[in-house]
Formats: sequence, structure tokens, C-alpha cells
Amino acid sequence: MSRITVNVDGNRYTDDVEPRTLLVQYLREQLGKVGTVVGCDTSNCGACTVHLDGRSVKSCSVLAVQADGCEVATVEGLARDGELHPVQQAFHDNHALQCGYCTPGMIMQSLDLLSENPDPDDEQVRQGLEGNLCRCTGYQNIVRAVRDAAEKMRASAEVPQQTSEEAAPERAGNQVTGGPQA
Repeated sequence: MSRITVNVDGNRYTDDVEPRTLLVQYLREQLGKVGTVVGCDTSNCGACTVHLDGRSVKSCSVLAVQADGCEVATVEGLARDGELHPVQQAFHDNHALQCGYCTPGMIMQSLDLLSENPDPDDEQVRQGLEGNLCRCTGYQNIVRAVRDAAEKMRASAEVPQQTSEEAAPERAGNQVTGGPQA
């Protein structure tokens, strides 16, 4: 057994875990964070995406001991004072889910994307979500939801807005092909 201390959704936990325990197992089985779902067990679908020290990771590909001393954010920690996070609200408002299984991972990956690019165009959203799979929606409403959330988050931040064209050169060296296509 290994002792770990992890801050999850703003709360500190210290637990003994088996060294082979995956972060997704720890979150679900020991902490009851069942909003982080197990999809494929092979890190292909992204349903288990969480933030580890501010960056999205597929929690089925991270050992719980690797999260020792880290900050973990799950979809369950996003809402504040009964208010959904703007990305959660946008997924609801734009009907960006059907069965809902992929939704927690899509939301967490969308937050990571928007932290890097607060004004993505449709293609940038598709590229940013390429490691997260949805078998139901066809992605159009997911892309629409991310763009809607981005607009609302920019408006509420009251900061100068970067256009998609201005953001594109920054990401040009990191272009990836494939992924969800609308």
C-alpha cells in the first residue's frame, strides 16, 4: 500500500492505495466521484477526463500514486453555489448530449481547450476534443456548446477578446489531423 494526499475539487484527501490503482478507480471507488466515468479502459474514449494540476488527463491512464500531492478537478467540482459552470450550462442549453456518458470528459476537455484558446473556431474545437469520443451526437451540438461557453466566458471575464484568427498562429505548430468531424 502507498499513502497519497490529493486535493480533489478543493478538498484534501489522504488515503492508502494499492500502487496499481488507477486514478479513475480511486476517484470513483474511494472518493465516490462517480461523475468521472470509465468508458473504454484503454484511454481511447476520454470519458474519464479530469484535470490534474490544471491540465486534462485521461484518469484511466494515470496511477493514483502519480497524483500524490496534486490538485485534481472533476466535473462534480465545477458547479458553484448551485450554478452550473458556463461549459456545463452550454452543454445543457445546446443539447450537446444524448446518452450523457461522454459528457463529463467532454466538459473537462472543453475547459482545457478554452483555457488555451478562449475563442476557438469550429475546427479548433474539433481538434481540441479529438481524444474524446461520442457515439451518439455527431459532435455538431458539442462544438456549438463549446463555442457558446467560450463566448459567455469571454463576456463575463471582461477582458480583451482574442479572435479565432489571432489564436490560430499560436496553435499552428500543434495542428493535429483527425478527430471528430461535424
